[in-house]
Amino acid sequence: MHDTTALLVELGSVILGLGIIGRFAGRIGLSPIPLYLLAGLAFGEGGLLPLGASEEFTAIGAEIGVILLLLLLGLEYSASELVTSLKTQYPSGVVDFVLNATPGAAAGLMLGWGPVGAVALAGVTWISSSGVIAKVMTDMGRLGNRETPVILGVLVIEDLAMAIYLPLLTAMLAGVGLAGGSIALLIALGTVGFVLYLALRHGRLISRAVSSDNPEMLLLVVLGLTVLVAGVAQQLQVSAAVGAFLVGIALSGEVAEGARKLLTPLRDLFAAVFFVFFGLSTDPAEIPPVLLPAALLAIVTVFTKIGTGWYASRRAGIGPRGRWRAGGTLVARGEFSIVIAGLAVATEPRIGPIATAYVLILVIAGPLTARWTEPVASKLEAALAGRRKKPAVAAGQPMPSHDDLTPEHAGRDSD
Repeated sequence: MHDTTALLVELGSVILGLGIIGRFAGRIGLSPIPLYLLAGLAFGEGGLLPLGASEEFTAIGAEIGVILLLLLLGLEYSASELVTSLKTQYPSGVVDFVLNATPGAAAGLMLGWGPVGAVALAGVTWISSSGVIAKVMTDMGRLGNRETPVILGVLVIEDLAMAIYLPLLTAMLAGVGLAGGSIALLIALGTVGFVLYLALRHGRLISRAVSSDNPEMLLLVVLGLTVLVAGVAQQLQVSAAVGAFLVGIALSGEVAEGARKLLTPLRDLFAAVFFVFFGLSTDPAEIPPVLLPAALLAIVTVFTKIGTGWYASRRAGIGPRGRWRAGGTLVARGEFSIVIAGLAVATEPRIGPIATAYVLILVIAGPLTARWTEPVASKLEAALAGRRKKPAVAAGQPMPSHDDLTPEHAGRDSD
């Protein structure tokens, strides 16, 4: 078969298969990410039917997928929102980092991966999936809940932290020394600060320069600008993904809204290609040996993420039930964990299988913990409270006050 014909057949089959998988995931209320990863495992090296003709195209599509994921993420936030979240939520961000990056770093060191592998795995376990979490909150009708701004605040801090973490990881993966890593970090900090300054002071001018009433022209200008900036950022060792994220931040108002509508279908297509490509680059035979450590790591980080949400919500004055809901909602890992693993896999190939297994577990567990963490915690609290109250009542002690009542009896005012 001619090379071009083989490419078209393989590529068409992959895209059609992704569409069918996505529809099936929607029918059963599941994120399509784990199914995309499984599809990649099935058709990659060592899979059922390896793909060869479309491998190069898929690799380029995966790079575009990462860029579009970060661009659309940046378009969700304005510079002022990022600065406000940074000022109000930074203690929660610190707790989030300590609780969730530490297990990954410790696991990387115990597995003998060295400092670079430990830093990469720390990022995999640290960052929640903004895409999965946003879909879960929408599906469950929780966008108006009091804990929702807290959840979004934690996600914003994580996304902003990626602008520092990714360049640092890229420098470490490139094998540069302490001086080179410090320079890369300073460049990243300077770039982020400069873009935030431009967006705060001159965001309207930037948006006006990009703006167009013609959807075609707006699409071409925004996409071209993003890919150009991503390439320059890559050259400066800042990471293409961070460059795309900063372009999204710099655009605001009607331009951001219009670009979001135009680019969302492209983002969905190439993001699916990205997840498939990551699966293609992982040998399925390498998954079973790492299932146990991946599962243990997943269990630990489920509890640390719940602790993060509980702490952040408590700081915001949210009641116990809202705290548990926030913690359960933050559990899902997804696109960022795969992006980080994708960067590190060339230097530390062993991170690919464990990251795939880890994300598969938590992207499925995330919607379940979002739904069940609060009811289970409330029942346990009620049972424990009942055990404490029985001896006091039997001894003739006064009944507990309103402040001692469980959340179910105290009402939802503080939730």
